[in-house]
Order: sequence, then C-alpha cells, then structure tokens
Amino acid sequence: MFVLGLTGSIGMGKSTTSAFFREAGIPVHDADATVHRLYAGAAVGPIAEAFPGVVVDGIVDRTRLGALVLGDGAAMKRLEAIVHPLVGAAEIAFRGRMRAAGHPLAVLDIPLLLETGAERRVDAVAVISAPADVQRARVLARPGMTAEKFAAILARQMPDVEKRRRAHFVIESGYGLDAARRQVADIVRALAGSRRSH
Repeated sequence: MFVLGLTGSIGMGKSTTSAFFREAGIPVHDADATVHRLYAGAAVGPIAEAFPGVVVDGIVDRTRLGALVLGDGAAMKRLEAIVHPLVGAAEIAFRGRMRAAGHPLAVLDIPLLLETGAERRVDAVAVISAPADVQRARVLARPGMTAEKFAAILARQMPDVEKRRRAHFVIESGYGLDAARRQVADIVRALAGSRRSH
C-alpha cells in the first residue's frame, strides 16, 4: 500500500482536496477529525487535568483551549504530549485496516505533516497551495477569525514556499474546484499502482 501524506497551510483548501481523494475512492485518515473525536472522548480527562476550565459538558472547548495554547510554546508542548500519541494510535489502526482491505493507496491528511516530521511515515507528500492573498481572504472570512489569530496560526506553520519545495506533488487550489479535482485525479492515477509501504 502506498501512503500519501496530504498537507497545506491554513486556508489553502486541504479539507476540500481531501474530499476529492475520497470521491476518487481513496481512503483518507483525517488527523483533525481524529482530534475532534478525541476531544469528546479519550483526551478529555488528560486535557482537563492539564488545562483546567477548558472542558464544557464533557467536551474540550476548542476556543477556550486555543486561547490558552496559541502563542504559548510550553502550553502547546503539553497539549501535543497528550494528543499526539492518541492520534498516532488511530493512524496506525487506520493503516492496518486499509492494508488488510487491500487498498493500493491511502492518504494521511495531516495539517502539520512537515512541521512535526510526519513525512518520515509516508511514501510521498502532496501539498495544497494557493496565492497568499487568496489564502488570507479565505481565512479571514471564517467566523471568529481575526488578523492576529491568523498571524499566530501562520507562525506555527512552515512557510508555503518551503512546503512546496519539499513536496512530491503540489495541488494548486487557487484556480477553482474543477482544476483541483483534476490534479487529484492525476495523482491517484500516478500512485494507485504503487505499493510501497512503511
């Protein structure tokens, strides 16, 4: 089974691109969706202990948690020490299920793939990219987003130009949905016959 790592900075269109892989019949493990599930399950207890006041009605309130960890390196490290092992276990289970089902290609959708060294766990990296003005407009249109918050998120992410340099595939999302869908189809055709695996 060939494992493709899918990543891109905030506002680049990663969720949409991930959906195009699913449309093409390729299984996708979404690290963000896994975190959402953990914030209502296994991660609640440890996070409540490390960050009092962020759990509301048994679920981690992402807004409250974000206010505590964004821009605070030590707090972010404490959070990652709780969440990363749980996300890693979910990823290992996903790989096992997909390999057992005989899938020739699987995608790991990981927002901080290159920042966390997760590229070592995949056979190739695809980066979703768009012009900086398009990215900014998309992100600032999100509810509750501010220029300051956007800047803090960008500060944690590798610059887009560096991500592009380290990618095996670059998916340009600034030219509309049909163009991005075609690029995904090209990648699927190129990789579906490969069976490398870690």
